Amino acid sequence: MAQIQTHITRGNLIESTHKSKCVIKNYDYKTVFSTKNNKDLVYPRSAIKILQAIPFIQSQAKKKYNLTQKQIAICCSSHCGEKEHINVLEEWIKKTKIKINQLKCGVHNPINLKSSNKILLSGIKPNQLHNNCAGKHLGMISGCKASNLNIVNYLNINHPYQKKIRKCLEDFAECKIKKIQRGIDGCSAPQYAFPMGNLAIAMINIIKSYEEKNKYNKEIKILLKAIEKYPQLTGSKDIYPCQLIKTTRGKIFAKGGAEGVLLFAHKEKKIGGIIKVEDGNERALPSVANSIFQKLNLLNKKELRGLSKWTNEKIFNHARINTGKIYTKIS
Repeated sequence: MAQIQTHITRGNLIESTHKSKCVIKNYDYKTVFSTKNNKDLVYPRSAIKILQAIPFIQSQAKKKYNLTQKQIAICCSSHCGEKEHINVLEEWIKKTKIKINQLKCGVHNPINLKSSNKILLSGIKPNQLHNNCAGKHLGMISGCKASNLNIVNYLNINHPYQKKIRKCLEDFAECKIKKIQRGIDGCSAPQYAFPMGNLAIAMINIIKSYEEKNKYNKEIKILLKAIEKYPQLTGSKDIYPCQLIKTTRGKIFAKGGAEGVLLFAHKEKKIGGIIKVEDGNERALPSVANSIFQKLNLLNKKELRGLSKWTNEKIFNHARINTGKIYTKIS
């Protein structure tokens, strides 16, 4: 059984330690790396957005509203509220005539600090488009409109659109959702927990849907190609999952979620899985992922160099003085 510990140092001492759980499977669904937590229930949170976007693609909203690959990419995103993100979202609502207050995701300041400060200094109040889940919600509403479904209660767990999402999640994870697995996400959308082993299966099924002519082949290809072309729209150009997609030229699909979750699928090596930081601290994730990818030879030398800042990530204080580092040990 593998053990994963991420250490945060200050000076010459370890100040904090985060433990992580992980399940990784190959194309035959065989476990190739595990901390033996396969049955642990985990909410994938935003890491599962690509699967939540499938009914949106099926609805033909892209064609009906002349939506671009940028809008497709951002519907799978946890965007950081940067100018490019907001521009793509504003173009989307103009095309669909969706009103901002119809999004039920709530309002928060942009995650990107510069963007947040800019709004504050300009006196503009943030709105629902600044919510990191705005793209997902626009996808849901657009999918409902294109399918002639009621958009007022589009987040209701028994809404026809949410049932479609639930069916996609069950198909990919090969797991029926029970009542105990139901929850509400930070953006008010239904959220479902799955055994870690089944989330790893879902990542393999994403690869299979991309490679093989199956039920979801068309939708997954559309989504992955948009994400590969515009990885910065799924989060920010500075965050790890987006850098991972960019550095590997789309060979690896990756998406993070709240509470320290990362889902990934390596399309070429046909391997995928889930990483979960046990205490939910997301600062450990890049280091954990890089260490696991290196151990399993999922990154070539050039890719390792491109992602090296997260292998022994330096920690700086507000005066830009290096106070320590973040590194991961796997045993």
